[in-house]
Amino acid sequence: MCEKCRKPYYITTAIAYTSGKPHIGNTYEIVLADSIARYKREQGYDVRFQTGTDEHGQKIELKAAEAGVTPKEFVDQVAGEIRRIWDLMDTSYDKFIRTTDPDHERQVQKIFKKLYEKGDIYKGHYEGLYCTPCESFWTPSQVVDGKCPDCGRPVQPAREEAYFFRMSKYADRLIEHINAHPEFIQPVSRKNEMMNNFLLPGLQDLCVSRTSFKWGIPVDFDPGHVVYVWLDALTNYITGLGYDAGGENGELFGRYWPADLHLIGKDIIRFHTIYWPIFLMALDLPLPKQVFGHPWLLQGDGKMSKSKGNVLYADTLVDFFGVDAVRYFVLHEMPFENDGVITWELMIERLNSDLANILGNLVKRTISMTNQYFGGVVENKGVSEPVDEDLKATVLAAVKQVDEKMEKLRVADAITEIFSIFRRSNKYIDETAPWVLAKDEASRDRLATVLYNLAESIAIGASLLSSFMPSTSEKILAQLNVPKRALEEMDVFGRYPQGNRVTAEPETLFARLKPDEVLKKAEALAAEQAKEAKKQTAGKKEAPQEDGETAGIDVEAKPEITYEDFAKLQFQVGEIIACEAVPKSKKLLCSKVQIGSQVRQIVSGIKASYSPEEMVGKKVMVVTNLKPAKLAGIVSEGMLLCAEDSEGKLSLMTPEREMPSGAEIC
Repeated sequence: MCEKCRKPYYITTAIAYTSGKPHIGNTYEIVLADSIARYKREQGYDVRFQTGTDEHGQKIELKAAEAGVTPKEFVDQVAGEIRRIWDLMDTSYDKFIRTTDPDHERQVQKIFKKLYEKGDIYKGHYEGLYCTPCESFWTPSQVVDGKCPDCGRPVQPAREEAYFFRMSKYADRLIEHINAHPEFIQPVSRKNEMMNNFLLPGLQDLCVSRTSFKWGIPVDFDPGHVVYVWLDALTNYITGLGYDAGGENGELFGRYWPADLHLIGKDIIRFHTIYWPIFLMALDLPLPKQVFGHPWLLQGDGKMSKSKGNVLYADTLVDFFGVDAVRYFVLHEMPFENDGVITWELMIERLNSDLANILGNLVKRTISMTNQYFGGVVENKGVSEPVDEDLKATVLAAVKQVDEKMEKLRVADAITEIFSIFRRSNKYIDETAPWVLAKDEASRDRLATVLYNLAESIAIGASLLSSFMPSTSEKILAQLNVPKRALEEMDVFGRYPQGNRVTAEPETLFARLKPDEVLKKAEALAAEQAKEAKKQTAGKKEAPQEDGETAGIDVEAKPEITYEDFAKLQFQVGEIIACEAVPKSKKLLCSKVQIGSQVRQIVSGIKASYSPEEMVGKKVMVVTNLKPAKLAGIVSEGMLLCAEDSEGKLSLMTPEREMPSGAEIC
């Protein structure tokens, strides 16, 4: 297909805020977007993939002052670090935009002026409560206990002259659009949240300029005002394509806008599905086709915190596991709609089982047997048995399933389908027993056919894998000595070239790791991280209250939920009747918990705070309708509730009065 005939596909990530180095949860988004972009290219689309950095705002100004550098020097350093990590993770973006790019800044000024002249932006005064970390104003009715409803941090009274955008002018039009385009906001739960919590109750006008700080794009016709961060940041999706508010749009804008997919974290869904569409309506531009608010990747033993030494960074994990192993983990372990969990133990288990055993061992065995029995030459002798047809059916079905899953952005499910090819191929080796066939000369043609079927299955699986683990895919295909198979050529089984010769020396794709050694290094790293955090915060103590007691601690707030969401959870009193340490784990205890007439097995990361002996006999609070999960290879059938202080110490939640096992907590 000619280059100009290909259908365009424009995908973006949210631009990363340059307040610090991104952790693995932040990095997940760029890897997810990359896998979608790569797959779309395989489908024949003309893909434009944009990412970048959001670099203005009061928080940046304050952090730069703390570091003793100018804001530009600060964001240059952080933006460089973000781009380094994106490149490390082998992401294939076409454009890395920075909101300090001169062409972006010029267009933001022109957009602001255009909207002002149109009457959608007007000048006034703002008096309200301001959250510096979120750079958001709130009314007294919106804050929760004096804290920001988004992040849970304290807000401060603020009054300043500001420009405002008339949001309500476009609210009905946006509601109509969302109702007419059910695919616009995904998953559906995000759409319901936006409609019920923000749009239907009514929109307030939005503050779009500030005067209390200087680090922003100046409003060129009114000195002293800088453009508010969201109007600045969101417009990157069009300025990065050469949009011109004066009407002289670039060729890229004409080809790629509207965006096919804005891929963002669920915490900023409101800005992308309410503010951004309304800005576009005011500019008389078409809306993006879809906004997908992906879930979060969470640390298994709690929220990531530098003071606890449990913040995981992509480059650290790459040093331990390699780029493609980290890509596999973050993509495979993230559910479509719910938050995913990352732990050292789980990563080790996935590498050893899925990558080393299922995939790596399959490739190495197949290449080795082909070299041993046929001098590396692969030929289909046509000596088939019924078991062959089942293998072929599994492979071809997986090809179709991967395509269906990717159309729905179910990337984790697509990877599972690819690995079904590798799992079935391993089973096929056990069923056909090539080493037995090799002992009988009369079975030589059957042996050749078996190895051909394996080579073909692996070639298809490796080609499918290229969007998710590009380097591993390339290595496998190089060992098979074949190019990557195009998706349209996976419609039949048997395209592997007759008489082709595989590599003489099979490469070990993934070496098995010793859990104890990895965990020991990880603990040393965490200790060093906690030590460095303590050094940086030396002298910064919690403020005492008037009565002399230590003040409470603030934690980052999670998104607001409804009572219906809360009612889905079931809490009961349980009694721990037995407890033991989980072998080869430094953090986990496995408890037997009596809940009414049932006994549940629950694995908890509380070994640093409790010994197994201390646990036995305690009455505890348990989440009893949590979906069972495996931790360190052990099934856990619930969750024990704990409180956690600023140093990471845990305390089990226990009933104040004697309560029977199984009593419901309401």
